[in-house]
Amino acid sequence: MLLLMRWLSRRSLRFLHALGAFLGWLSYWASPSYRWRLCANAALAGVTVEQRRQAVAEAGKMVMETPRLWLRAAGQPIADPLSWEGAAIIGDCLDAGRGLVLLTPHLGSFEVCAQGYAQRFGERQPITVLFRPARYRVLRELEETSRQRAHLRTAPATLGGVRQMLRALKRGETVGLLPDQVPPEGLGVWADSFGKPAYTMTLAARLALQSGAPIVLIWCRRLPRGGGFHLRVEPLVETLPRTAADDAALAKAQAEVVNRAMQGLIGQCPQQYLWGYNRYKTPRALDPGSGA
Repeated sequence: MLLLMRWLSRRSLRFLHALGAFLGWLSYWASPSYRWRLCANAALAGVTVEQRRQAVAEAGKMVMETPRLWLRAAGQPIADPLSWEGAAIIGDCLDAGRGLVLLTPHLGSFEVCAQGYAQRFGERQPITVLFRPARYRVLRELEETSRQRAHLRTAPATLGGVRQMLRALKRGETVGLLPDQVPPEGLGVWADSFGKPAYTMTLAARLALQSGAPIVLIWCRRLPRGGGFHLRVEPLVETLPRTAADDAALAKAQAEVVNRAMQGLIGQCPQQYLWGYNRYKTPRALDPGSGA
C-alpha cells in the first residue's frame, strides 16, 4: 500500500482528480449502504440531484489527492497553486495574541486548511489539529507522520488530545478541528444539523470560551481540472451563548451555533461536501486507555 501511495504522490493533481472521480463513482455503485447514506444526507440538506452527482466524484478526488498532500518532503510547500481569500482575518486574530480556533467541515480539500495555515502563518503561531486516528496500524502511522510538519502538530480525538489543544491555546497558539466529526460518547450533545439531531462535539465552543480565543471559519475549495486550491476564511458571525436554563441546554445551544456555521459553509459549495460521511450515527464509546 505504501509503495502505491508513494507512486500516487508523484502524479499530477489533474491525473489524481481524474482517477479519483472514476473511483468515487465505482465506490458509489459498489456499496449500497454508502450510496443510500450519501443520497439520504444530501436530500435532507436540500442538495440538488446534479450537486449530488458532483459530490460522488468529488469524494473520490479527495481520497486520491491525499497522498500528494501527505507524502511530499517535510520542508516542501504544497505542490499545487494555493490562493487565499480573507487571510487578513487570521492575521488580525494573531495580532491580538489570544490564540485562535479554526473550524472547518468535511468540505472540499479540508486537509489543505491546516497545511495551508502552517505554510503561511505557522512561523508566527503554530497550529495543533485534532484528528481521528485510523483503525489500521500502518495507515495510522502514516497518517500521524505525514501530518506532522513544520509549525503543524496533531492531537488525537481523545481526552488526552483535548488537553493538548487547551495547552496550545494557553500558549497563545492556534488549534484546528472539524466540528462535524462525530465525537466519542460523552464528548458531545445531540444538536440540530440540517433539521435532524446529530451527535455534535462540544469541544469547539469549550476551547474558545475557556481560552478567550476567537473562532474563525476556514474551508478549501478544490479547483477544477487540477488547478489547485482556494482557501476562504470567514468570521463566526453568530455569538456563542453563555447562559441557558442549565448546562445541558447551554451545551446544546452552543453546538447548534457551530452547526449553523458549518451549514453556511457547506451551502457555498455543497457539491464538495462529504455527504457519504455518517454524520448521524450513534457515537462510539470513549476508549478508557486513550491517554486521559
